[in-house]
Amino acid sequence: MSHPEEQDPVWIDAETTVSARPADHIMELRLWLRLFSCSRLIENDIRRHLMSEFDFSLPRFDILAQLDRSDEGLVLGEVSKRLMVSAGNITSLVEGLVKSGHITRTTASGDRRAQVIRLTDKGRREFRRMARVHSDWIANYFERMPQKDIDRLMELLATLKDSTRQSIMARQET
Repeated sequence: MSHPEEQDPVWIDAETTVSARPADHIMELRLWLRLFSCSRLIENDIRRHLMSEFDFSLPRFDILAQLDRSDEGLVLGEVSKRLMVSAGNITSLVEGLVKSGHITRTTASGDRRAQVIRLTDKGRREFRRMARVHSDWIANYFERMPQKDIDRLMELLATLKDSTRQSIMARQET
């Protein structure tokens, strides 16, 4: 059986290129590239689905997802931290979501410089409709994997996350 990357250059990515000459790269780099390739394949497909089915971008969806978990709303800086993007990136997305009626923006009661954003009823309704479909897309990516492999992958990724955090903290202490 041939791989998709052998049939279509769109499937060629850094991990595929590196795998052609594995001896040239350390295993950790190859692993990182494989994780990154999987993540990008899924993310790009989700972006395509969101745009084609809902005319909605992934960053806008991500903001609504954060707000759906917070009935009181969130300060823009908190949204920025949660999504790991700059406040400048959030600001223009928020403008568009306010204009489209998905969210409201108010000044924080204790700090006039801070802006609090909240989902509107329309925003919550539309987000939840998109989220149900989004959940199906995610499930589809993993449907060919046995549950035991999914469980093991979750364990391994938790170990990687812990190792990564420890490595970052150690470097910050020096």
